[in-house]
Amino acid sequence: MNYLEGKLGWTLLLILGLVFPLVASNDYLLTVMSLAYIYAIATIGLNLITGYTGQFNLAHAGFMAIGAYTVGILTVDHKVSFWLAFALSGFVSAGIGVVVGIISLRLKGHFFSIFTLCVGYIMYLLIEKWESLTHGTVGIIGIPAPESIFGIDFETPRAQYYLVLFFLVLSVWVMHRIVTSLLGRTFMAIRNSDDLAEALGINLMRNKVLAFVLSVFYAGFAGGLYAGSVRFLGPGLAGVEHTFDMTMFMLVGGIGTLFGPLLGSISMPWLTQYLQFLQDYRFIVFGPILVALVIFLPNGIVGTYLAWKARNASRKASAAAPVKRPTVMATAKQEG
Repeated sequence: MNYLEGKLGWTLLLILGLVFPLVASNDYLLTVMSLAYIYAIATIGLNLITGYTGQFNLAHAGFMAIGAYTVGILTVDHKVSFWLAFALSGFVSAGIGVVVGIISLRLKGHFFSIFTLCVGYIMYLLIEKWESLTHGTVGIIGIPAPESIFGIDFETPRAQYYLVLFFLVLSVWVMHRIVTSLLGRTFMAIRNSDDLAEALGINLMRNKVLAFVLSVFYAGFAGGLYAGSVRFLGPGLAGVEHTFDMTMFMLVGGIGTLFGPLLGSISMPWLTQYLQFLQDYRFIVFGPILVALVIFLPNGIVGTYLAWKARNASRKASAAAPVKRPTVMATAKQEG
């Protein structure tokens, strides 16, 4: 497994991503993988606030919908360029996230989660009922594809796949820079203990809000990509079930790890695709599989592997440590 770690491992994954369209048998597989990448970006953002900072945000899908509707409204109703609307999608979600974060992060634990659950439902209702802005239950139809850049057209599923893959790689790289920096260690200190982090001089409120804003920026960013790929939006995108899907991706892959959410976001959609032949019974099979994973791999696939690796390294270090033999003086003292 060592060859799958570090820069070499990420390089191999990138090569697999680049090669996938060449071996995919049809455009449907490219579409499924593109959507998996989009949800991976959003899940990586949710992992920052939940896995690294310890705050479970149940309004994450609502912020993803805000980013998607930013692109849909600006491009369809106001004829704004897709790229300009896409650039604004993450910032609009982050701007709303500042307000929500300042209010909600005064709460802790499940009180924070319940509050954000209510915020997410309010977002859903606003999207569904504010017909003059969001088109209500009809949704937004006819969202244009991203305009061509340097002669590259993004109308085909293959071109859209590579576009989403590019932004996924960028998102993972930026998140890696965040979590391995002093800021990332600050977030993890808050996750481990609010009181201890505050005793160390960490400004809890400021850093929690910053983590929340960065998290929802990823959600809005993913929503903008979703709008450009699917080209149709409905209020269901803001449903809390999508947040639970992303939570499942984190739990299966490994919460609080960088690779875990990515692994869960890509593997779980394909698992559901392969269980489609069971039709209405596929969830009966899928449910026990998920429960078994949570019971036997509580830290997720990646988290369990990292824990095993740490224990193995500790055993090797203990075995390699020299055994101290008692000196003559120590032996004499014991006998006396």
